[in-house]
Amino acid sequence: MRTQTAGDLLRHWRVTRRLSQLELAGRAETSTRHLSFIETGRATPSRQMLLHLSEELDIPLRERNRMLLAAGYAPVYTEPALDTPGMEPVRTAVRQILTGHEPHPALAVDASWNMVDANAGIALFLEGVDPRLLAPPVNALRLSLHPDGLAGRIINLPEWRGHLFERLQRQIDVSGAPELIALLKELREYPGGEELPGLPEPDQAVVPLRIRIDGDDLAFLSITTVFGTPMNVTVAELAIEAFFPADAKTATLLRERIAIPAD
Repeated sequence: MRTQTAGDLLRHWRVTRRLSQLELAGRAETSTRHLSFIETGRATPSRQMLLHLSEELDIPLRERNRMLLAAGYAPVYTEPALDTPGMEPVRTAVRQILTGHEPHPALAVDASWNMVDANAGIALFLEGVDPRLLAPPVNALRLSLHPDGLAGRIINLPEWRGHLFERLQRQIDVSGAPELIALLKELREYPGGEELPGLPEPDQAVVPLRIRIDGDDLAFLSITTVFGTPMNVTVAELAIEAFFPADAKTATLLRERIAIPAD
């Protein structure tokens, strides 16, 4: 199999973003002829041109590095491990956000949906989960939809499955990550009924998570938070999934069950 060139990768992302060469050339303020030459390998793009085109195409930082390497340039964006000293400000920020959200559940995940941190409220979801699913790395989507995970307690499982599948498919469309494609295939094979489109009921603004815990039917709304202007791959791929009570009953139960340590 022929190794993909920078031009191949550029064309892939242009087509993925549904842009013609003319449209991308206009956005990047370059000529269609030059862009065509880059894609076909007839012209060698500069490092700055590749970064400029990557910005116009909103290519994920990891994939920008891949394109630079294919063109013979060194990667620009580092990928430090989250536990390294230089990432302490990020770890501190994530921990502050998570603890500040208590007693409501919240967790931080990487690009593959592996959990990197969580607050005390997440323990509410983990009761009765098969310990095998809690062995690192804990995958939040697998934990949610596996029959030995939360799936057996999710009241609106087909609707919630549809919602998660739509989110994961959008992420695949943006990143093209093979590990996410494999994860989606695995999740679709889990039992749980035919997934429904992630559409809210007429009286709902968003798709809620409805889950039964110790005989109580609880409802949550979820919000995703990402870091603005990330300058390395690790931070760019971090996301915080925060759950808010969707009704008064859920809010009251959370306050009663999750003890918040005193300052």
